[in-house]
Amino acid sequence: MKSDGPKIFILIVLSIGPAAGLGWLRFGQYQDRAGSPRRGKASRPVPVEVARVQHGPIELQRTFSGELEALEEFVVAPKVSGRVERVMVNIADTVRRGQVVAGLDDDEYVQAVAQAQADLEVARAKLSEAKSALEIASREFKRTESLLKRGVASDSEFDVARQERLARQAQLKVAAAEVTKAESSLETANIRLGYTKVTAGWTGGDEQRVVAERYVDEGQTVAANAPLLLIVELNPIVGVVYVTEGDYARLKPGLLVSLTTDAYPGERYTGRIDRIAPVFRKSTRQARIEMIIDNAQHRLKPGMFIRATVVLARVPDATIVPQQALTIREDRSGVFIVTENGRSVAWREVQVGIREGDRVQIKGENLSGRVVILGQQFVNDGSAIAIPDVQRIPAGGRKKVSTP
Repeated sequence: MKSDGPKIFILIVLSIGPAAGLGWLRFGQYQDRAGSPRRGKASRPVPVEVARVQHGPIELQRTFSGELEALEEFVVAPKVSGRVERVMVNIADTVRRGQVVAGLDDDEYVQAVAQAQADLEVARAKLSEAKSALEIASREFKRTESLLKRGVASDSEFDVARQERLARQAQLKVAAAEVTKAESSLETANIRLGYTKVTAGWTGGDEQRVVAERYVDEGQTVAANAPLLLIVELNPIVGVVYVTEGDYARLKPGLLVSLTTDAYPGERYTGRIDRIAPVFRKSTRQARIEMIIDNAQHRLKPGMFIRATVVLARVPDATIVPQQALTIREDRSGVFIVTENGRSVAWREVQVGIREGDRVQIKGENLSGRVVILGQQFVNDGSAIAIPDVQRIPAGGRKKVSTP
Protein backbone atom coordinates (compact mmCIF):
# COMPACT_ATOMS: atom_id res chain seq x y z
CA MET A 1 0.00 0.00 0.00
CA LYS A 2 2.88 2.42 0.77
CA SER A 3 4.41 1.86 -2.65
CA ASP A 4 1.11 2.92 -4.33
CA GLY A 5 0.77 6.26 -2.51
CA PRO A 6 3.04 8.38 -4.76
CA LYS A 7 1.36 7.00 -7.87
CA ILE A 8 -2.11 7.94 -6.65
CA PHE A 9 -0.89 11.42 -5.74
CA ILE A 10 0.63 11.90 -9.17
CA LEU A 11 -2.61 10.76 -10.87
CA ILE A 12 -4.65 13.21 -8.81
CA VAL A 13 -2.32 16.09 -9.70
CA LEU A 14 -2.43 15.19 -13.39
CA SER A 15 -6.25 15.13 -13.42
CA ILE A 16 -6.74 18.36 -11.48
CA GLY A 17 -4.11 20.35 -13.31
CA PRO A 18 -5.84 20.64 -16.74
CA ALA A 19 -9.16 21.41 -15.11
CA ALA A 20 -7.63 24.15 -13.00
CA GLY A 21 -5.85 25.60 -16.01
CA LEU A 22 -9.03 25.60 -18.05
CA GLY A 23 -10.88 27.30 -15.19
CA TRP A 24 -8.19 29.98 -14.89
CA LEU A 25 -8.36 30.57 -18.65
CA ARG A 26 -12.14 30.95 -18.53
CA PHE A 27 -11.84 33.35 -15.60
CA GLY A 28 -9.36 35.44 -17.53
CA GLN A 29 -11.71 35.59 -20.52
CA TYR A 30 -14.57 36.61 -18.26
CA GLN A 31 -12.48 39.39 -16.79
CA ASP A 32 -11.62 40.61 -20.28
CA ARG A 33 -15.29 40.60 -21.28
CA ALA A 34 -16.37 42.36 -18.13
CA GLY A 35 -13.88 45.13 -18.63
CA SER A 36 -14.11 45.48 -22.42
CA PRO A 37 -17.45 47.37 -22.78
CA ARG A 38 -16.33 50.40 -20.90
CA ARG A 39 -13.12 50.64 -22.79
CA GLY A 40 -14.94 49.85 -26.08
CA LYS A 41 -17.50 52.60 -25.62
CA ALA A 42 -14.85 55.13 -25.13
CA SER A 43 -12.54 54.00 -27.87
CA ARG A 44 -14.37 51.85 -30.41
CA PRO A 45 -17.11 53.54 -32.61
CA VAL A 46 -20.34 51.63 -33.26
CA PRO A 47 -20.90 50.76 -36.95
CA VAL A 48 -24.28 52.09 -38.12
CA GLU A 49 -26.17 52.70 -41.33
CA VAL A 50 -27.68 56.10 -41.97
CA ALA A 51 -30.17 57.80 -44.29
CA ARG A 52 -30.76 61.44 -45.09
CA VAL A 53 -33.62 63.38 -43.56
CA GLN A 54 -35.97 64.46 -46.35
CA HIS A 55 -38.33 67.39 -46.69
CA GLY A 56 -41.33 67.27 -49.00
CA PRO A 57 -44.94 66.14 -49.38
CA ILE A 58 -46.31 63.03 -47.70
CA GLU A 59 -49.74 61.48 -47.85
CA LEU A 60 -51.80 59.31 -45.54
CA GLN A 61 -53.30 56.63 -47.75
CA ARG A 62 -55.59 53.70 -47.13
CA THR A 63 -56.24 50.86 -49.53
CA PHE A 64 -59.53 48.98 -49.28
CA SER A 65 -60.63 45.82 -51.07
CA GLY A 66 -64.05 45.60 -52.66
CA GLU A 67 -65.93 44.88 -55.85
CA LEU A 68 -67.70 46.60 -58.71
CA GLU A 69 -71.46 46.89 -59.09
CA ALA A 70 -73.65 48.23 -61.87
CA LEU A 71 -74.92 51.75 -61.36
CA GLU A 72 -78.42 50.73 -62.48
CA GLU A 73 -80.03 47.33 -63.06
CA PHE A 74 -83.26 46.68 -64.93
CA VAL A 75 -84.95 43.28 -64.89
CA VAL A 76 -86.97 42.64 -68.04
CA ALA A 77 -90.13 40.68 -67.19
CA PRO A 78 -93.41 40.13 -69.09
CA LYS A 79 -96.64 41.51 -67.66
CA VAL A 80 -98.60 38.50 -68.93
CA SER A 81 -97.94 34.78 -68.93
CA GLY A 82 -97.24 32.79 -72.05
CA ARG A 83 -94.83 30.73 -74.07
CA VAL A 84 -91.62 32.47 -75.16
CA GLU A 85 -91.56 32.51 -78.96
CA ARG A 86 -88.33 34.45 -79.43
CA VAL A 87 -85.64 36.37 -77.56
CA MET A 88 -84.10 39.06 -79.74
CA VAL A 89 -81.00 39.82 -77.62
CA ASN A 90 -78.32 37.89 -75.80
CA ILE A 91 -75.63 38.47 -73.20
CA ALA A 92 -73.36 41.48 -73.92
CA ASP A 93 -75.75 42.92 -76.53
CA THR A 94 -76.49 46.64 -76.40
CA VAL A 95 -80.15 47.52 -75.85
CA ARG A 96 -81.91 50.83 -76.51
CA ARG A 97 -84.56 52.24 -74.22
CA GLY A 98 -87.98 50.91 -75.30
CA GLN A 99 -86.56 48.23 -77.61
CA VAL A 100 -88.53 44.99 -78.03
CA VAL A 101 -86.30 42.26 -76.60
CA ALA A 102 -88.64 39.22 -76.48
CA GLY A 103 -91.96 37.99 -77.82
CA LEU A 104 -94.59 35.66 -76.34
CA ASP A 105 -97.12 33.49 -78.11
CA ASP A 106 -100.00 35.92 -78.79
CA ASP A 107 -102.72 33.64 -80.28
CA GLU A 108 -104.84 33.75 -77.16
CA TYR A 109 -104.53 37.51 -76.86
CA VAL A 110 -105.36 38.07 -80.54
CA GLN A 111 -108.51 36.03 -80.00
CA ALA A 112 -109.35 38.12 -76.95
CA VAL A 113 -109.05 41.26 -79.04
CA ALA A 114 -111.39 39.82 -81.67
CA GLN A 115 -113.93 38.88 -79.01
CA ALA A 116 -113.75 42.36 -77.49
CA GLN A 117 -114.18 43.91 -80.92
CA ALA A 118 -117.31 41.79 -81.53
CA ASP A 119 -118.75 42.72 -78.14
CA LEU A 120 -118.20 46.37 -78.98
CA GLU A 121 -120.09 46.00 -82.26
CA VAL A 122 -123.03 44.39 -80.44
CA ALA A 123 -123.04 47.17 -77.86
CA ARG A 124 -123.01 49.80 -80.58
CA ALA A 125 -125.92 48.08 -82.34
CA LYS A 126 -127.90 48.08 -79.11
CA LEU A 127 -127.11 51.73 -78.67
CA SER A 128 -128.41 52.48 -82.14
CA GLU A 129 -131.57 50.50 -81.41
CA ALA A 130 -132.05 52.35 -78.15
CA LYS A 131 -131.73 55.69 -79.91
CA SER A 132 -134.37 54.69 -82.47
CA ALA A 133 -136.72 53.48 -79.74
CA LEU A 134 -136.28 56.75 -77.85
CA GLU A 135 -137.07 58.75 -80.96
CA ILE A 136 -140.29 56.78 -81.49
CA ALA A 137 -141.26 57.13 -77.83
CA SER A 138 -140.54 60.86 -77.96
CA ARG A 139 -142.77 61.35 -81.02
CA GLU A 140 -145.54 59.35 -79.39
CA PHE A 141 -145.25 61.43 -76.25
CA LYS A 142 -145.54 64.68 -78.19
CA ARG A 143 -148.54 63.41 -80.16
CA THR A 144 -150.33 62.27 -77.01
CA GLU A 145 -149.54 65.53 -75.31
CA SER A 146 -151.08 67.43 -78.25
CA LEU A 147 -154.20 65.23 -78.18
CA LEU A 148 -154.51 65.75 -74.44
CA LYS A 149 -154.55 69.51 -74.90
CA ARG A 150 -157.35 69.17 -77.47
CA GLY A 151 -159.29 66.84 -75.16
CA VAL A 152 -159.00 63.86 -77.47
CA ALA A 153 -156.55 61.80 -75.31
CA SER A 154 -157.08 60.93 -71.72
CA ASP A 155 -154.69 61.51 -68.86
CA SER A 156 -153.98 57.81 -68.60
CA GLU A 157 -152.89 57.64 -72.21
CA PHE A 158 -150.60 60.62 -71.65
CA ASP A 159 -149.07 58.94 -68.62
CA VAL A 160 -148.37 55.79 -70.61
CA ALA A 161 -146.62 57.77 -73.36
CA ARG A 162 -144.55 59.66 -70.85
CA GLN A 163 -143.55 56.47 -69.07
CA GLU A 164 -142.57 54.90 -72.35
CA ARG A 165 -140.34 57.83 -73.21
CA LEU A 166 -138.62 57.68 -69.83
CA ALA A 167 -138.02 53.94 -70.24
CA ARG A 168 -136.47 54.48 -73.65
CA GLN A 169 -134.22 57.21 -72.26
CA ALA A 170 -133.01 54.82 -69.57
CA GLN A 171 -132.39 52.12 -72.15
CA LEU A 172 -130.35 54.57 -74.18
CA LYS A 173 -128.15 55.34 -71.18
CA VAL A 174 -127.66 51.63 -70.53
CA ALA A 175 -126.77 51.01 -74.17
CA ALA A 176 -124.29 53.91 -74.11
CA ALA A 177 -122.71 52.47 -70.95
CA GLU A 178 -122.47 49.08 -72.62
CA VAL A 179 -120.60 50.68 -75.51
CA THR A 180 -118.17 52.37 -73.13
CA LYS A 181 -117.62 49.06 -71.34
CA ALA A 182 -117.00 47.24 -74.60
CA GLU A 183 -114.57 49.92 -75.75
CA SER A 184 -112.69 49.57 -72.46
CA SER A 185 -112.58 45.79 -72.82
CA LEU A 186 -111.22 46.16 -76.33
CA GLU A 187 -108.56 48.58 -75.12
CA THR A 188 -107.61 46.15 -72.36
CA ALA A 189 -107.36 43.29 -74.82
CA ASN A 190 -105.15 45.37 -77.09
CA ILE A 191 -102.92 46.32 -74.15
CA ARG A 192 -102.56 42.70 -73.10
CA LEU A 193 -101.79 41.80 -76.70
CA GLY A 194 -99.09 44.47 -76.67
CA TYR A 195 -97.62 42.91 -73.54
CA THR A 196 -96.70 39.86 -75.58
CA LYS A 197 -93.99 42.06 -77.09
CA VAL A 198 -91.68 42.51 -74.13
CA THR A 199 -89.77 45.82 -74.12
CA ALA A 200 -86.86 47.16 -72.11
CA GLY A 201 -88.52 50.29 -70.79
CA TRP A 202 -86.29 51.60 -68.02
CA THR A 203 -86.46 55.17 -66.78
CA GLY A 204 -83.56 57.57 -66.22
CA GLY A 205 -79.91 57.05 -67.07
CA ASP A 206 -78.46 56.50 -70.52
CA GLU A 207 -80.44 55.60 -73.61
CA GLN A 208 -78.41 52.43 -74.07
CA ARG A 209 -77.53 49.62 -71.67
CA VAL A 210 -76.02 46.15 -71.88
CA VAL A 211 -77.55 42.72 -71.36
CA ALA A 212 -75.87 41.18 -68.32
CA GLU A 213 -77.86 37.94 -67.93
CA ARG A 214 -80.40 35.91 -69.87
CA TYR A 215 -82.71 33.68 -67.85
CA VAL A 216 -84.95 31.97 -70.46
CA ASP A 217 -84.78 30.36 -73.86
CA GLU A 218 -87.30 30.12 -76.65
CA GLY A 219 -90.08 27.63 -76.04
CA GLN A 220 -90.22 28.04 -72.30
CA THR A 221 -93.50 29.01 -70.66
CA VAL A 222 -93.18 31.87 -68.21
CA ALA A 223 -95.51 33.41 -65.67
CA ALA A 224 -96.30 37.08 -65.43
CA ASN A 225 -93.43 39.08 -63.90
CA ALA A 226 -90.97 36.20 -64.30
CA PRO A 227 -87.49 37.61 -65.12
CA LEU A 228 -86.32 37.19 -68.71
CA LEU A 229 -83.22 39.42 -68.91
CA LEU A 230 -81.03 41.55 -66.69
CA ILE A 231 -79.94 44.83 -68.30
CA VAL A 232 -77.30 47.00 -66.62
CA GLU A 233 -75.78 50.43 -67.05
CA LEU A 234 -71.96 50.28 -67.13
CA ASN A 235 -70.98 53.93 -67.41
CA PRO A 236 -70.37 55.10 -64.83
CA ILE A 237 -69.84 52.03 -62.67
CA VAL A 238 -69.97 51.76 -58.88
CA GLY A 239 -67.15 50.54 -56.65
CA VAL A 240 -68.17 49.21 -53.24
CA VAL A 241 -65.88 48.78 -50.23
CA TYR A 242 -66.48 48.31 -46.52
CA VAL A 243 -64.48 50.24 -43.91
CA THR A 244 -64.02 49.99 -40.16
CA GLU A 245 -64.71 52.69 -37.61
CA GLY A 246 -61.06 53.76 -37.56
CA ASP A 247 -61.18 54.94 -41.20
CA TYR A 248 -64.88 55.84 -41.39
CA ALA A 249 -64.53 59.28 -39.81
CA ARG A 250 -61.82 60.31 -42.30
CA LEU A 251 -63.93 59.58 -45.38
CA LYS A 252 -66.33 62.04 -46.96
CA PRO A 253 -68.18 62.36 -50.28
CA GLY A 254 -66.09 63.86 -53.06
CA LEU A 255 -62.72 62.36 -52.06
CA LEU A 256 -60.80 61.08 -55.07
CA VAL A 257 -60.06 57.37 -55.29
CA SER A 258 -57.47 55.47 -57.32
CA LEU A 259 -58.48 51.95 -58.27
CA THR A 260 -56.73 48.88 -59.62
CA THR A 261 -58.08 45.50 -60.63
CA ASP A 262 -56.53 42.12 -61.36
CA ALA A 263 -58.10 42.11 -64.81
CA TYR A 264 -55.85 44.95 -66.02
CA PRO A 265 -52.56 44.89 -64.07
CA GLY A 266 -50.68 48.16 -64.04
CA GLU A 267 -53.70 50.24 -65.05
CA ARG A 268 -55.30 52.74 -62.70
CA TYR A 269 -58.80 54.16 -62.78
CA THR A 270 -60.02 57.28 -61.06
CA GLY A 271 -63.23 57.66 -59.11
CA ARG A 272 -64.71 59.60 -56.24
CA ILE A 273 -66.62 58.70 -53.12
CA ASP A 274 -70.32 59.21 -53.78
CA ARG A 275 -72.23 57.72 -50.85
CA ILE A 276 -71.32 56.73 -47.30
CA ALA A 277 -73.70 54.47 -45.40
CA PRO A 278 -75.01 56.02 -42.16
CA VAL A 279 -75.01 52.65 -40.35
CA PHE A 280 -72.56 49.83 -39.69
CA ARG A 281 -73.27 46.17 -40.28
CA LYS A 282 -73.67 44.41 -36.95
CA SER A 283 -71.99 41.24 -38.18
CA THR A 284 -68.78 42.92 -39.38
CA ARG A 285 -68.87 46.38 -37.75
CA GLN A 286 -68.14 47.89 -41.14
CA ALA A 287 -69.91 50.54 -43.21
CA ARG A 288 -70.61 50.50 -46.94
CA ILE A 289 -68.83 53.08 -49.09
CA GLU A 290 -69.87 53.64 -52.72
CA MET A 291 -67.61 55.22 -55.35
CA ILE A 292 -68.52 56.46 -58.82
CA ILE A 293 -65.98 55.45 -61.48
CA ASP A 294 -65.85 56.61 -65.09
CA ASN A 295 -66.15 53.61 -67.41
CA ALA A 296 -66.68 55.04 -70.89
CA GLN A 297 -64.94 52.08 -72.56
CA HIS A 298 -66.96 49.53 -70.55
CA ARG A 299 -63.75 47.73 -69.55
CA LEU A 300 -64.74 47.47 -65.92
CA LYS A 301 -67.47 44.94 -65.24
CA PRO A 302 -69.77 44.34 -62.28
CA GLY A 303 -68.40 41.69 -59.95
CA MET A 304 -64.71 42.48 -60.57
CA PHE A 305 -62.45 42.61 -57.51
CA ILE A 306 -60.89 46.04 -56.90
CA ARG A 307 -58.39 47.73 -54.62
CA ALA A 308 -59.31 51.33 -53.88
CA THR A 309 -56.70 53.74 -52.54
CA VAL A 310 -57.93 56.92 -50.85
CA VAL A 311 -55.77 59.85 -49.77
CA LEU A 312 -57.07 60.71 -46.30
CA ALA A 313 -54.59 63.49 -45.48
CA ARG A 314 -51.68 65.30 -47.14
CA VAL A 315 -48.87 67.46 -45.77
CA PRO A 316 -47.15 69.47 -48.54
CA ASP A 317 -43.92 70.18 -46.62
CA ALA A 318 -43.07 67.57 -44.00
CA THR A 319 -39.88 66.29 -42.35
CA ILE A 320 -39.60 62.67 -43.44
CA VAL A 321 -37.37 59.81 -42.29
CA PRO A 322 -37.40 56.06 -43.01
CA GLN A 323 -39.58 53.92 -40.75
CA GLN A 324 -36.39 52.15 -39.54
CA ALA A 325 -35.08 55.38 -38.01
CA LEU A 326 -37.76 55.52 -35.31
CA THR A 327 -36.49 54.36 -31.92
CA ILE A 328 -38.29 53.96 -28.60
CA ARG A 329 -36.39 55.00 -25.48
CA GLU A 330 -38.18 55.13 -22.13
CA ASP A 331 -41.56 55.04 -23.88
CA ARG A 332 -40.65 58.06 -26.00
CA SER A 333 -40.24 58.10 -29.78
CA GLY A 334 -37.14 59.64 -31.26
CA VAL A 335 -34.32 59.39 -33.78
CA PHE A 336 -30.53 59.55 -33.62
CA ILE A 337 -29.22 62.46 -35.67
CA VAL A 338 -25.66 62.20 -37.02
CA THR A 339 -23.57 65.18 -35.96
CA GLU A 340 -21.92 67.43 -38.53
CA ASN A 341 -18.52 65.71 -38.22
CA GLY A 342 -20.18 62.33 -38.80
CA ARG A 343 -18.46 60.74 -35.79
CA SER A 344 -21.23 60.74 -33.18
CA VAL A 345 -24.99 60.87 -32.79
CA ALA A 346 -27.46 63.01 -30.87
CA TRP A 347 -30.85 61.84 -29.58
CA ARG A 348 -33.86 63.84 -30.72
CA GLU A 349 -37.31 63.20 -29.33
CA VAL A 350 -39.99 63.48 -32.05
CA GLN A 351 -43.71 63.31 -32.61
CA VAL A 352 -44.76 60.81 -35.24
CA GLY A 353 -47.17 62.06 -37.91
CA ILE A 354 -48.33 60.57 -41.22
CA ARG A 355 -46.97 57.23 -42.34
CA GLU A 356 -46.71 56.45 -46.04
CA GLY A 357 -45.27 53.04 -46.74
CA ASP A 358 -41.79 52.94 -45.14
CA ARG A 359 -41.67 56.77 -44.85
CA VAL A 360 -42.73 58.57 -41.68
CA GLN A 361 -43.38 62.21 -40.92
CA ILE A 362 -41.70 63.44 -37.74
CA LYS A 363 -42.03 66.68 -35.83
CA GLY A 364 -39.40 68.14 -33.51
CA GLU A 365 -36.41 70.45 -33.22
CA ASN A 366 -33.07 70.29 -35.05
CA LEU A 367 -34.16 67.53 -37.42
CA SER A 368 -31.84 67.75 -40.43
CA GLY A 369 -28.89 65.96 -41.92
CA ARG A 370 -28.75 62.20 -41.49
CA VAL A 371 -30.41 59.71 -39.14
CA VAL A 372 -29.35 56.25 -37.99
CA ILE A 373 -31.51 53.52 -39.53
CA LEU A 374 -29.52 50.44 -38.45
CA GLY A 375 -27.55 49.90 -35.27
CA GLN A 376 -29.31 52.50 -33.12
CA GLN A 377 -29.96 49.91 -30.41
CA PHE A 378 -26.24 49.96 -29.64
CA VAL A 379 -25.86 53.74 -29.25
CA ASN A 380 -26.96 56.46 -26.87
CA ASP A 381 -26.94 60.23 -26.96
CA GLY A 382 -23.37 61.28 -27.79
CA SER A 383 -22.14 57.79 -28.74
CA ALA A 384 -19.31 57.53 -31.24
CA ILE A 385 -20.25 55.91 -34.52
CA ALA A 386 -18.64 54.68 -37.71
CA ILE A 387 -20.47 54.89 -41.03
CA PRO A 388 -19.39 52.01 -43.32
CA ASP A 389 -18.61 52.49 -47.00
CA VAL A 390 -21.23 50.56 -48.90
CA GLN A 391 -19.83 49.21 -52.17
CA ARG A 392 -21.80 48.25 -55.22
CA ILE A 393 -23.39 44.85 -55.09
CA PRO A 394 -22.03 42.61 -57.87
CA ALA A 395 -24.47 40.55 -59.88
CA GLY A 396 -25.46 37.52 -57.83
CA GLY A 397 -23.27 38.72 -54.91
CA ARG A 398 -23.82 40.12 -51.45
CA LYS A 399 -23.41 43.63 -50.13
CA LYS A 400 -19.86 44.29 -48.92
CA VAL A 401 -19.34 46.58 -45.94
CA SER A 402 -15.93 47.80 -44.76
CA THR A 403 -15.43 49.70 -41.53
CA PRO A 404 -12.69 52.33 -41.34
